[in-house]
Amino acid sequence: MSARLSTFSIVAYDPQAQEWGVAVQSKFLAVGAVVPWAQAGVGAVATQSYCNTSFGPKGLALMAQGLSAQEALDRLVAEDEGRARRQVGMIDALGRAATFTGEECHPWAGGLIGTHYAVQGNILVSGATVEAMARAFEEAQGELADRLVAALAGGQAAGGDRRGKQSASVLVVREGGGYGGFNDRYLDLRVDDDPEPIERLKALVDLHHLFFKPPAPGEMVPVEGELAREVQQILRWAGYYDGPLTGEYDAATRKALSTLIGDENFEERFDEEKGLISQAVVDILREKFGRG
Repeated sequence: MSARLSTFSIVAYDPQAQEWGVAVQSKFLAVGAVVPWAQAGVGAVATQSYCNTSFGPKGLALMAQGLSAQEALDRLVAEDEGRARRQVGMIDALGRAATFTGEECHPWAGGLIGTHYAVQGNILVSGATVEAMARAFEEAQGELADRLVAALAGGQAAGGDRRGKQSASVLVVREGGGYGGFNDRYLDLRVDDDPEPIERLKALVDLHHLFFKPPAPGEMVPVEGELAREVQQILRWAGYYDGPLTGEYDAATRKALSTLIGDENFEERFDEEKGLISQAVVDILREKFGRG
């Protein structure tokens, strides 16, 4: 028998960034390993409630062949003998959404469709959960990942899964969006077992932005003068530099700072050649290594 995956989820599309994503929360261990599926240029699928995990790859394959989200969903449901207990949300390459809730899903169960998104859930406190998810997604700012997690938070605030909380995840894909551009998995973050999984998931998304998102305009500052002197002091405390506090971005300082940045994985926020560093990274290094 399939697992009774009671949960709430959102599938969505960002036409500007050309991103497709899924976010989900459940009173279920490691929900991110089961519910979300996505493929850049194709769409996304959330499959839950006595979960038929084949709906993920099959749904993506059907949409890759040119079927709309609704057409692909109709075919999946028609071929599944357990359809009465299934719940699915799908979004296609053009942002067309579809959602399905079988008549035997445990109440409250249902879903909503909006522009470029679908929200759905089962074993919820009430329908207010999916309504709140829709509002939160539409009103949220930031990247698709931020908006997806905001939708989860909105749903949880409105009641969420009536059994409680355990795990959450967010998956976002775009062409060449993965690390180094070698795959399409821009962001794939999971909280498998936590008393506050959505809060923890949001913190992970913020960390992902810090480590991998390109610096914002004006964020980078030159390592010179008083900042260079402070950086040299931080490098001393961290054990990467034993030279004088000159306030100059000289060869020794450059080498030491580059090594520290690499060890801390802040390469996206440091330009060694130009001697520029993100102020946010300076703040983090100051807090982590500072002794003052």
